[in-house]
Amino acid sequence: MLKALLLLLLIPPVFGQTKPVELRIAAAADLQPVLEAVGPVYEKKANVHLLVSYAASSILVSQIISAGPGGPFDVFMGADFYFPEKVVAANLADTGSPIPYAKGTLVLWTRNGSPFNPLQLSALESSNLKSLAIADPEHAPYGRAAVEALKALKLQDKVKDHLVRAENVGQAGQFAFTGNAELAIISKTLAVSPKFKQSGTFVLFPFSSYNSITQTAVVLRSSAQRDAAHAFLNWFLSSEVQPHLPDLGLTPVK
Repeated sequence: MLKALLLLLLIPPVFGQTKPVELRIAAAADLQPVLEAVGPVYEKKANVHLLVSYAASSILVSQIISAGPGGPFDVFMGADFYFPEKVVAANLADTGSPIPYAKGTLVLWTRNGSPFNPLQLSALESSNLKSLAIADPEHAPYGRAAVEALKALKLQDKVKDHLVRAENVGQAGQFAFTGNAELAIISKTLAVSPKFKQSGTFVLFPFSSYNSITQTAVVLRSSAQRDAAHAFLNWFLSSEVQPHLPDLGLTPVK
């Protein structure tokens, strides 16, 4: 289904268009492969240039709140409800509450050639495990979900001495990708991206082992491009995008 969306990139541009509107997006790290896939489609469709900054949700919220009105972003796409809600509570959002746009999935990933292949969650109980990368649970929703899953599966004590904490889920994946960690608990969005899909394998954590990762977004009240920001979120929530999200590792909300 994703191929149908990407075919829109083959449509010739409309001549005589005005200069593209610049839309500044603060996005949770799990969204990098998603926005890199669908972003160019929207840029061409709407004559918009997306400037995306990726980081842990808490880091982005800190930047938004410390900047206050006139801050550096137009849209904040978080990896949960809690952090976008903090922007709403600070009276910095143009929406009354965070807008759900997708649901995330937690996976365990390892490289091709890993001694833990064929990969199973039981790898986390192995006496041979030396390093497991997770996102910092204080800053990243996927890190928080990782801790929840480890507790629910009674694995926390088995892995606590082997944890390698990363700033965000993207960095956790990078640790395993480069061999600086044997295993990583990451988002499915990373695991199914071309880079990780070609280089490793993953297994899902039971959905019952962690709280639902409902990812939400807000438009910033101080944005000079609020109409364009709302239009982008509406597009992301539309039938042009939502049916393609499973191919990118997310569950649609519509």
